Amino acid sequence: MSKPLNIVFYGTPEFATGVLKKLNESVHNIIGVVTAPDKPAGRGRNLQQSHVKTFAQTHDLNILQPTNLKSAEFHQELAALKPDVQVVVAFRMLPKEVWSLSSMGTFNLHASLLPQYRGAAPINWAIINREEKTGVTTFFIDEKIDTGAIIDQVKSNIEEQETVGSLYGKLMELGSNLCLKTVNDISNGDVQTTIQKETQGLKDAPKLTIENTTIDFNQTAGNVDAMVRGLFPFPVAKAILEDDKSQTVKIYQTEILRRAHKMKPGSIVVENGKIKVACKTDFIEIIELQLPNKKRMKASDLLNGFQFSPDARFGVA
Repeated sequence: MSKPLNIVFYGTPEFATGVLKKLNESVHNIIGVVTAPDKPAGRGRNLQQSHVKTFAQTHDLNILQPTNLKSAEFHQELAALKPDVQVVVAFRMLPKEVWSLSSMGTFNLHASLLPQYRGAAPINWAIINREEKTGVTTFFIDEKIDTGAIIDQVKSNIEEQETVGSLYGKLMELGSNLCLKTVNDISNGDVQTTIQKETQGLKDAPKLTIENTTIDFNQTAGNVDAMVRGLFPFPVAKAILEDDKSQTVKIYQTEILRRAHKMKPGSIVVENGKIKVACKTDFIEIIELQLPNKKRMKASDLLNGFQFSPDARFGVA
């Protein structure tokens, strides 16, 4: 039986909430929850709190929302809590004076098999790059991003039609269990770490931007479909439709059509209530999309009241 440890937890989105829930149900004590400050959101610009804060409030946990992680006031609050361990999941980079404060270390949960896919969006990029496996890793934090000594890892298969939404849920469950195991191992003195090796062929997981979430139909149909799945349900793949004017279209769901052609990538074929786009090889059928200032809808429904111009095409790099 593990000795109960006093834990300060850092996190903001739903992915982190799953871990916090698991730790809060264990023998360990959550003595502080650090999360992002409330931010204005929506048309009314009403303050919106993080997913983690909502959970912490419901369970009467001690909440800290520093605007500056380097402030003396925040450091004093942390020091007064005297944490044994600090657990970080989907949060900002911590300054050394924060992560070095806990007596038994500070570790991070990362949604990849480190050292692969260091960065902000590992789940998305693993699918976009058509990986067959990914996983979760716990590691002790150091001065750099996602480079600390690995504590433990768990692998997960990426299914053929996997989306970020489905993989997110699987990795949240695996990550929650792994974080509890890591805390228990720290409590029992059973931790053995492995230094990350800087080898060739490491892939990054950079922050998602308009530029790197816009489809290039000069890619193969397989790559385009992987990008759509790797960005669904959030932030959703974009495509530039060159019609009467250039406009950005959101692409929610696609299907690969294995068919040879000699058309220019980006060319649009509409037939039998379907929208097909030529790729470098094969076609992509757009199943669900959203035009600017329109509802998200099935392609077949869109075509009931919308017509592409004869020269319309989707953009390529």
